[in-house]
Amino acid sequence: MTLPKGFGSGGSSGGTSADVERMIGRRVENMTGMITLAYLAAWLATFGGTAAGYFYYPWAYPTHSGHFAFIVLTIIETIGYIFCVKVMEEGTRKNTNVRTGVVIAGVAVGTLYISMYVGW
Repeated sequence: MTLPKGFGSGGSSGGTSADVERMIGRRVENMTGMITLAYLAAWLATFGGTAAGYFYYPWAYPTHSGHFAFIVLTIIETIGYIFCVKVMEEGTRKNTNVRTGVVIAGVAVGTLYISMYVGW
């Protein structure tokens, strides 16, 4: 396998598995911002899906059911976000616990606010 410039032994023989791991690790360890934006987009899309039930189809999608679905899906998305960030940072010196905590806390506050005041 031919590796990008700067990886491997420099010859045409390819690289070792350590070179491939280093190359892949370098590519994903700086993507915490991208993962965070994807998480926030998924959360907003979840709200958008439940908001359709709150505002456009209230006779078919009871408010309590919508709130329950929104909260459960938010919890599932949050667990996935934590796993993505922690696996991505494994073996690196990066530590984005503060950013991850702030994002999760913000989503938790937003979820509680939406569940308390939207659709009642």
